[in-house]
Amino acid sequence: MVSRAERGVIADWWFTVDKLLLAAFLTLIFGGIILSLAASPAVAERIGIADSYYFVKRQAVFAIPAVIVLVGMSFLDPKQIRRFSLVFFGVCVLMLIATLFVGPEVKGARRWLNLAGMSVQPSEFVKPVFVVLCGFLLAETQKRPDMPGRIFSALLLGIVMSLLIAQPDFGQTMLVSLTWAALLFLSGMSWLLIIGLAGLGAGGILIAYTEIPHVRGRIDRFLDPDAGDTFQVDTAIESFVRGGWWGQGPGEGTVKRILPDSHTDFIFAVAAEEFGLVLCIGLVLVFAFTVLRGFGHATRENDGFVRLATAGLVILFGLQSCINMAVNLHLMPAKGMTLPFISYGGSSLVAMAMSMGMLLALTRRRPEQTRFVQPIEFEAFPARA
Repeated sequence: MVSRAERGVIADWWFTVDKLLLAAFLTLIFGGIILSLAASPAVAERIGIADSYYFVKRQAVFAIPAVIVLVGMSFLDPKQIRRFSLVFFGVCVLMLIATLFVGPEVKGARRWLNLAGMSVQPSEFVKPVFVVLCGFLLAETQKRPDMPGRIFSALLLGIVMSLLIAQPDFGQTMLVSLTWAALLFLSGMSWLLIIGLAGLGAGGILIAYTEIPHVRGRIDRFLDPDAGDTFQVDTAIESFVRGGWWGQGPGEGTVKRILPDSHTDFIFAVAAEEFGLVLCIGLVLVFAFTVLRGFGHATRENDGFVRLATAGLVILFGLQSCINMAVNLHLMPAKGMTLPFISYGGSSLVAMAMSMGMLLALTRRRPEQTRFVQPIEFEAFPARA
């Protein structure tokens, strides 16, 4: 047991970290291994891998560095988080540029780098550090109106968007843009600017629809199922129907055997078929708990950087979760986005652990921090005779 009387680093961390958030993240990581055990053997058999549990074993191996990164990042203080984000953002930008030239082409896109025999997706790692840097720039603008933080954050957004579109990866581009817009809103921009940005966003979607066949095809298939192949989405919906409330039972699902991305983008549908809507609702509640608790920390925080960075990381996490589940339920066009901590993928798992480790670090109780606290008025007691 760790005593409160101890003043070591581990003891200080244990008594200041949000244990409920930490437990939620560890639960999701463990749940991802369990759901990978349900979804990935069928994929391994379908693509001809001799070991049916190939993806399960790799997910379990990826979980080890993910937990180390999650806990390790949570030891940092806000200043260290800011410095790390600045340095690592530069590294991620270089990796994104390298991806365009030396990355392998998969399904017409270059999103991966082979480093030391491992495939790394730089776009997953650039998102959290981008959010933290934007939170810092916008917080500085709040303190010093002459500081062009919004312009600098827009420049960072332009760099990230241009590199993601060049891959191309429109799902991640949309996620980053929405998170940045939410941070601008939280930092107190005018309604006129909000309307202008909404118009720019709508214009960008219209241009993408008219000029990029890949985007147009996905939107058309979403609006009109007869406009093209909707096999994956239709199969995912069938998984929810077959699973019902309680599911077919572990290992009893059949739709996963024909669902191409059942272990990644559509693992939520596999969970519905084998474990039922009850488990899906449980996952939604864990995601919702994380978002609401993170926002709770942000609203009580008086430091502008910590408040905006915390809110930005929570928004990033919540939006990605909602997009993945909405695609599985055919509530929006397919985006090719993973479900945080649940979908198979080393880059996604470790990068999300880094992001939520930053969240744990920013939400730790700090001796020097100030909170918005309602002042307490004490009634004066009459002096005794």
